[in-house]
Amino acid sequence: MKPVLTFLAGWLLAGFGAVIGSVLGRAAGKSGLFLGAVLGGVIGIAVAVAAASRFGWILVSDRRGALVGGVVGFAVAAPIAVANLHAPLIPLLICGLAGAGVLAGLGFARGWQRSS
Repeated sequence: MKPVLTFLAGWLLAGFGAVIGSVLGRAAGKSGLFLGAVLGGVIGIAVAVAAASRFGWILVSDRRGALVGGVVGFAVAAPIAVANLHAPLIPLLICGLAGAGVLAGLGFARGWQRSS
């Protein structure tokens, strides 16, 4: 497993997906902007997990745990990012919670698999 690369992929692709989603959703107003950012971030996490699996950074059997953990991390990060849009550095940094969530989900899934 390559935790640093997996973390960075989760962080960067969640943030990139959120930005692209918010740009696309902006045409539908403020709620569309937020919904687009959330959907884009979740898609970014899914792409990061798929890429990590494809490149051998995580095991194929760990994908589900990584995805769930990344989505939970992003769900924690999203309201913090929205509340701090006036400070551009905070939303950028807070997407790191998605990357941390991917790793936490991996650890949780591995621990659960061992106990089963």
